[in-house]
Amino acid sequence: MRTDRIFARLEQEPERPSNRDVPRMSRHRIVLFGSAVLFYVAIVAAVFVSQHLVRLDWQVMLFRPYKQWPDLHALLDYFVVMGQRGPTAVLVAAWLGWRSWRQRTLRPLLALGVALLLLNATVGSVKYGLGRLGPHYATTVGSAEMFSGGDIFPSGHTANAVVTWGILAYLATTPIARRVLSVVAAVFALGVGATTVYLGTHWVSDVLLGWAAGLLILLALPWFEPAIAWANTWLLAVRDRLREGRGPVLAPAYGMPRTALVAPQREGAPDALEPVSAGPASDPVAAGTASGRGGSTAARNTDPRLHHSPPRPHNSRSERTPVTPTGSRRPPHSDRTPHADRTPRTAPLGPAPRGRSGG
Repeated sequence: MRTDRIFARLEQEPERPSNRDVPRMSRHRIVLFGSAVLFYVAIVAAVFVSQHLVRLDWQVMLFRPYKQWPDLHALLDYFVVMGQRGPTAVLVAAWLGWRSWRQRTLRPLLALGVALLLLNATVGSVKYGLGRLGPHYATTVGSAEMFSGGDIFPSGHTANAVVTWGILAYLATTPIARRVLSVVAAVFALGVGATTVYLGTHWVSDVLLGWAAGLLILLALPWFEPAIAWANTWLLAVRDRLREGRGPVLAPAYGMPRTALVAPQREGAPDALEPVSAGPASDPVAAGTASGRGGSTAARNTDPRLHHSPPRPHNSRSERTPVTPTGSRRPPHSDRTPHADRTPRTAPLGPAPRGRSGG
């Protein structure tokens, strides 16, 4: 099939580097992380203490941007999906899964999983802990609407846009790709945050805190790189063991290779199993089964040693037991050449008698 040819050609491509230029927690990144933490705390404190940011929230909400520019409403309704966790996670995971397969590593998918886990843990806990109501559900003009059962502070769409699209720039393996993807991630993050304010689903302060929350997760990812590397090594080792273990199961079954089967032994059973002989009277397996000393017949028959007889001394032709004509299809005295006289085996061996025409 055509798909088989495509996958066969892809398998022949050389393996691409996977762990090149892994981000480290450098001094510059630590400074940026500390600045993002201070900005995060400042936004939360401004909402609780100062009225300037809350007043700005209400001014923008009462301005109602979606009524000022209604022509953009339909377009921005579709664009805001770029910040929803489900669709964006599926798109980015599909791309990173392709990269993982090409690079023969699980690091891209593991990094995405860690980032989303941190996003859900941090943003979700703050959302439900503060309980702020959105603009459409606000009850008191000029109030911060905190601890009222809401879940919009910080903005989940904005933080998700920063993390989901920013992880592509974080995992880039070349400086050019990192710059381009950083611009793409910034456009989606800024655009999604502004769109939520336009639609009236978030306050301005929600978007500011969402940007800070997403940026903190991206800046903190290098601290989790050792755990990601360990998980990648462990999962690949498990995959290799599963691949090597594909084959016959260690259980007695019909048609299984004998080399993969091991005969279980009970306590008190002999270490070496006796060979199986031809005669029923001298069969040690049957004797052991009948007396209960040799284990089960099925367990004994699975040992490959029972299928091969041990070496026995080679007897000469005169020491073998003669076979009666009724028990063998071979004609009597067939071991002599056809040109020799048919002398019985019991007759003494001597010179052959001369023929009458011998002279």
